[in-house]
Amino acid sequence: MKETQILLVEDEEKLARFVELELLHEGYNVTKSGNGREALDLALQENYDLILLDIMLPGLNGLEVLRRLLREKEVPVILLTARDAVMDKVSGLDAGAVDYITKPFAIEELLARIRVALKLHRSTSGKSGTPVQEEGILSWGELTLDELRHRVRYGGHEISLTNREFLMLKTLLENKDIVLSRDTLLDRVCGYDFVGETNIVDVYIRYLRSKIDDVFGVKMIHTVRGVGYVIKSEI
Repeated sequence: MKETQILLVEDEEKLARFVELELLHEGYNVTKSGNGREALDLALQENYDLILLDIMLPGLNGLEVLRRLLREKEVPVILLTARDAVMDKVSGLDAGAVDYITKPFAIEELLARIRVALKLHRSTSGKSGTPVQEEGILSWGELTLDELRHRVRYGGHEISLTNREFLMLKTLLENKDIVLSRDTLLDRVCGYDFVGETNIVDVYIRYLRSKIDDVFGVKMIHTVRGVGYVIKSEI
């Protein structure tokens, strides 16, 4: 079996060495970098299964590395940051990170988040890293979700979604008129072994509404108080 390749981008040498040893112990193959520009070059040249990316880096900050990288290729990125302000976390998620963890962190939590991120990415990709060849297009009014091309459009407008936003929307569209609980959505989108706050479902629903409902003036995702969320087949 091919070893999982992880790029660790962290300029604090002691922390980087500690995380590297723990990852090696778990059976991962690790490449380290302490510079943003070098890390971007490595990430573009090599095919890593996951990237752990510090935000505060010399050369090029982590968010800029993330933005430039995801314009070129699809790879799950977990941000490592000493910042705990909500906007910093939101900026990282909006830029395309699949998760973040705030320093200082317990290594067990980081390892759990890595497992979840890898599992999520593999569930939406083939072994070669290309999208799974699933047939069919899900639709609601003028909105279409193309599973084959991992693309969402409303009318002639393409909507940029993160992997989790895409999976959330796909799950709701597959179950139109069925109210899905937060626990069900959490299991479907993040996996049963997800480590994190349960209100992450509400966060991603809010992101979807901001990108679809608010932009196009529709009411696609409905809240059923005390139960969960639903997309109704009748517009």
